[in-house]
Amino acid sequence: MTLEQLKIFLAVVEHMHFTRAADALYITQPAVSAAIQSLEEEFGVKLFHRIGRRIEITDAGTFLQVEAQNLLKQVELTERGLRELNNLQRGELRIGSSLTIGNYWLPDKISQFKQQYPGILVNCTLANAEEICEGTATGLFDLGLVTGDVKPSLQQHLEQEAVGSDRLQIIVGRSHPWFGKTQISVQDLTTTDWVMRESGSGVQRMFEQAVQQWDININELNVVLTLNSSEMVKAVVESGVGAAAIPEVMVQKERQLSTLWAVHVVRSSKKTDKVLEIIQPVWKLKHRRRFQTRLAIAFEEMLLPQAAASYR
Repeated sequence: MTLEQLKIFLAVVEHMHFTRAADALYITQPAVSAAIQSLEEEFGVKLFHRIGRRIEITDAGTFLQVEAQNLLKQVELTERGLRELNNLQRGELRIGSSLTIGNYWLPDKISQFKQQYPGILVNCTLANAEEICEGTATGLFDLGLVTGDVKPSLQQHLEQEAVGSDRLQIIVGRSHPWFGKTQISVQDLTTTDWVMRESGSGVQRMFEQAVQQWDININELNVVLTLNSSEMVKAVVESGVGAAAIPEVMVQKERQLSTLWAVHVVRSSKKTDKVLEIIQPVWKLKHRRRFQTRLAIAFEEMLLPQAAASYR
């Protein structure tokens, strides 16, 4: 059994077609057939059922698929480790980041890293927090950066460390009744329309948790739009639709231009009014058991001095 045979086998599994697998690998169809036949003869099993002009994977094929994927992942990590023995002059760092962090905070960190290690390819994927958590748990990313809580089902696989903090602000546009007000009461939250992020967003989870802590049922809020980008949410609110919870770092320019207004939420008591804030850590995530490359460790070390600093 060779690595090349395993790669060919997995290509056939992916395409469920010998010729399309050959095209994907830039080899001939007979070469694909020969590799599969060699594996079947070597171990005395059938990896695929030939049914007319189509194929179906067998139980033996399903078993080999799982093991082959694990083997090739380990080979990839080994190759990456060997390449990094040249004092971090070459290699690839795979980072997954939630959208706001990736757009507003991470570019400066990546720039600093590239200045120190110019030969390193930094591959950064932006998605919502839930997708980044899952990608880090499955090995798609060396490191993940998100806000909000990690799902309980993934906490056993992921190690979390705070490298900053994220503050949400309640913002409205010029035409909104709250524009110009310095503060609103918790009860006022139920009196306006809301523009929200999608449920898998770290921003949305932060806002929902805060509202619950303020003894407001999230279902009491009148949600008129749900969008998958905080930039879209900001633009819609700026145009005059409802209110929204937006990361502070995203609205600094608009607040200076007075096209958006931030209001403080307060809870009144007999003695004083308490300002309620929405602040949560920015989490650095990594898999608890997967091999950590030297590149990932170097990037982590660059982030750690920022642990006590504000995300702002």
